[in-house]
Amino acid sequence: MRVLVTGHRGYIGSVLVSVLQHARHEVVGLDCDWYGDCDFGRVRDSIPSFEMDVRDVEFTDLLSFDAVIHLAAMPEDPSSQFDSSLTEEINFAATLRLAECCKQASVSRFLFASTCAVYGSGGGDPQNESGATAPITPYAVAKLRCEEELSRLSGRGFVPVVLRNATVYGVSPRLRLDTVVNEFVGSAVANGRVEMRTEGRAWRPLMHVEDVARTYAVVLAAADDAVADQVFNVAITEENYRVIDVADCVAELVPDCTRSVRTGVRDQRSYCVDGSKLRRSFPHLTWRWTLPQGIRQLRAAMLGAGLTAGEWRSDRYRRLLRLSTLMERSELDPSLRRPESSPDSFRLSTGALPVDRLDTRDVHGVAIGKAVVDGVSIGQ
Repeated sequence: MRVLVTGHRGYIGSVLVSVLQHARHEVVGLDCDWYGDCDFGRVRDSIPSFEMDVRDVEFTDLLSFDAVIHLAAMPEDPSSQFDSSLTEEINFAATLRLAECCKQASVSRFLFASTCAVYGSGGGDPQNESGATAPITPYAVAKLRCEEELSRLSGRGFVPVVLRNATVYGVSPRLRLDTVVNEFVGSAVANGRVEMRTEGRAWRPLMHVEDVARTYAVVLAAADDAVADQVFNVAITEENYRVIDVADCVAELVPDCTRSVRTGVRDQRSYCVDGSKLRRSFPHLTWRWTLPQGIRQLRAAMLGAGLTAGEWRSDRYRRLLRLSTLMERSELDPSLRRPESSPDSFRLSTGALPVDRLDTRDVHGVAIGKAVVDGVSIGQ
């Protein structure tokens, strides 16, 4: 299958590309590369790609593809550092336009990366896909609106699938340290302590980035009648944790680490998620990672990289902070576009290049990007 992955140079995308290639798909990327010099370890991006903003895609760019996996998005901005209209423009309007272009170009499969944050503040009772949604942030609101519009577009050869991602953790060539597990492990390694910014009672469903990538690969390969217009929680029911329990697990597994709580400060976002529909629908899909295993992997990679306290705090691994830095340097304008660029300047891609199958990446001695598809191990 010929697959376009938007956001292929991001945290999830840089792992997903390798998994898809191991599954024998022909993969092409599309990315405006906001985080171009934010690598963690050795990154081998050997696939052809469109160097362009997802807002600028035309249906003619999509004519050769069988499927699109749409990861590209404005990061979640819970403290409203950026104008919410950017989230509306990039995460909703551009997604809807991309889906409409896919349908026009006869791209049959559209996998949409949504979020379990659409459940809002559901507390400790596991939420399934048919349950109530109550998104709190503009990011989650935009994702839920996209889900509704994709359902409207479904049919006549267009098969959208909504994948509500859990909170993702684990090593990636484009590591993030602004997600809860990664941030806590990074702080433990670099600073010797985990400092929570809340009292830690909020719930989060957790899934390792490799398991997320495996899930996408399996859903991509599924028959239309198994996934058409379906919503799946990309989550493992047993891997729901309170934030304070994540911090305790990190403090236990990282030697000489302390943990502190900020009492009286609550996180409004709290959701426990039921992943049983995904397991029922794909009984051969296996997940390889638990939270303790992922913490050990992160610690080993960070120690191998010599992660410092300065790097842990820096914009290299923090998406919103990085965007702010690029704007301060005038490398991005207020609309988060390159000032010198225009939509037409990105029309050409490197699609004439061969798609070399990636070797398994190795980030500071920690293997990543290996796959299990339909229960068949491709190594780990």
